Amino acid sequence: MKTTVAIDIGTGSTRAALMSSEGQVLFVAAREYSQITPAFGWSEQRPEDWWAATCETLKQVTAHAQTEGFQIAAVCACGQMHGTVMVDDNRNLTRDTVPLWNDKRTLELVRDFEAAEDLKDWLPLTANPPTPAWPAFKLQWLRDNDAEAWARTTSVMMPKDFINLRLTGERAVDWTEAACSFLIDAQTGQWSERVFERLGLDRGMMAPIRYPSEILGEVTAEAAAQTGLKTGTPVLVGGGDYPVALLGSGVCKPGLASEVAGTSSILTLVAEKPVLDPEISNVGTPEGNWGAFVLLEAGGDSARWARRAFHDNATSYGDILQEAGTAPAGSDALFFLPFLVGERLGAHRNSRAQFFGLTARHGLPQMHRAVLEGVAFAVNRHLRIMERATGTEPETLIASGGGAKADLWLQIKASIYGKRILIPAEAECGLVGCAILSAIAIGDASDPAAAASRLVGIGREVLPDPAKQEIYARMQPVFDRLYLSSREFYNDLDRLDQGSA
Repeated sequence: MKTTVAIDIGTGSTRAALMSSEGQVLFVAAREYSQITPAFGWSEQRPEDWWAATCETLKQVTAHAQTEGFQIAAVCACGQMHGTVMVDDNRNLTRDTVPLWNDKRTLELVRDFEAAEDLKDWLPLTANPPTPAWPAFKLQWLRDNDAEAWARTTSVMMPKDFINLRLTGERAVDWTEAACSFLIDAQTGQWSERVFERLGLDRGMMAPIRYPSEILGEVTAEAAAQTGLKTGTPVLVGGGDYPVALLGSGVCKPGLASEVAGTSSILTLVAEKPVLDPEISNVGTPEGNWGAFVLLEAGGDSARWARRAFHDNATSYGDILQEAGTAPAGSDALFFLPFLVGERLGAHRNSRAQFFGLTARHGLPQMHRAVLEGVAFAVNRHLRIMERATGTEPETLIASGGGAKADLWLQIKASIYGKRILIPAEAECGLVGCAILSAIAIGDASDPAAAASRLVGIGREVLPDPAKQEIYARMQPVFDRLYLSSREFYNDLDRLDQGSA
């Protein structure tokens, strides 16, 4: 059987999977690692940890393929976005750690830019409002705070591009990553000289922009020895984990809507052109469209935090969901604001999480359910922003990511959003998206839409519960007011944090 390998360089783990020509996951291996948080709002990881995890999981996948007699026709990686990796001429890291997508250390640089510029002049060029997530501002911070590493850097790339570099020796940044870097000209799809000049950055450091389904290079002998892959196996350019998961869920045509529920929760509406609004970001999609999106930084990360904070990671997510399911809808009027790592856009990127409404009657069941509901209330608030900006109110959302496996959470979301939720038959949409891109690269499909129609199926649907929908409709305005009224305290908390440091 001809197969392909999909690699997902995530924030919590790296996974490698053996994929059939029909998009089925035949075998998957995973290795976890942690985020490094040296200060509030900072989030880092070591690229060497990604590579070690990639090697370990690929060895398991290739061993399984060999045992089963499967041939591997191509390798495609997707990965967490915006983590700004710097390497030298010899393909060595110039900095051991990398600021991740949810890192906020560039906040002051973003505020300086917003104070000096009329943002409406930049939206048509960059297709995005400024935010600490974007590599543009991460590079400014690295230039200003790590001069030694900056001086040795000759190429900048994103996490999965670093893995591709180790596999092939070739450098590239894919279109999906470049499109939301705040460094391209949205009209031409190329690095923007105007942006680089304004930010005082070196355009020559950026790896070339290529498209996800292109073949980047071949597995080198050195990489083959470390991974178990055969020397000469084609390696695709690949894409960001989020847009590749969109493709793998079948959301690859204008007008389709998605929620990718992973570490973050991302709502997306696919369009032919970027939606130019200061509260909306835009990403390039693998098939060449744009995905207008709004994002909650701590979606699944809120559940991960609750597991760690309440159970020291000793309880399974399944047990936590079961416990949350014993609490009533609305968690006995307990609210959770899920801004554990702040927000990406707006004037309150330093926002904090909180429980509100705690009384002596509340226990862990209500608190766990409130976390799930709080994420959904926050996403629903974003959904309404998207609908107002685009003039489109989709009746259906296609759900993907780890959160799409949690039935209770899906039921809560459907009732809070008031929308039908469709779940792909294969929940590992990022891995399926990689398989779709591989099918195009090796000639098994003509284009992404054709490949997606063959490889993606809908497994089930979740409908709103009318009784719960009524409860949540009364709670959403309270959540919104809590969100607005809490903002005046965030700068005070910053000052308290600084005073205790």
